[in-house]
Amino acid sequence: MVVKKGSKDNAINGKSIKGADANYGVTNNNAVDVHVGKRIRLRRTLLGYSQEQLAHGLSITFQQVQKYERGSNRVSASRLWDISQLLDVDISYFFEDMSSSTKSNSPRQIAFSDTKIETNGQNKDPMARRETLELVRTYYSVEDAHTRKRIAEIVKVIAQTVTK
Repeated sequence: MVVKKGSKDNAINGKSIKGADANYGVTNNNAVDVHVGKRIRLRRTLLGYSQEQLAHGLSITFQQVQKYERGSNRVSASRLWDISQLLDVDISYFFEDMSSSTKSNSPRQIAFSDTKIETNGQNKDPMARRETLELVRTYYSVEDAHTRKRIAEIVKVIAQTVTK
């Protein structure tokens, strides 16, 4: 990659980024970093681990785990590998279910885009909510598969009657 810095314009591989630093969009809660952080939190919570327990396994502070989960600090490749090992998932898990909007907010996409995409909106993803995580954890604590299936059927019936 060739980076040329000018007074008001920057160019990367010959494409101009007017009025922007070559690192624009690389930091400050980038949407991809936020997504990865949410996936870390989701998996940690589903396993019943606290931030302190994950931090201890990584030999870092729980505050650093908080920053990773919020997306305010970027997770390095080696650290993401360590996290995947502790949380017993493939590294690809952290990039699954990424919306096209999030993908379009990667630093590379932002750098070569003529339009700015807002990233300040609240995420309405129900899988990111604490009550969803608690419900899933409680559901899987029921050991009998037949009982779990009946519970799921009851919840579906209740949801159908409430939404009518």
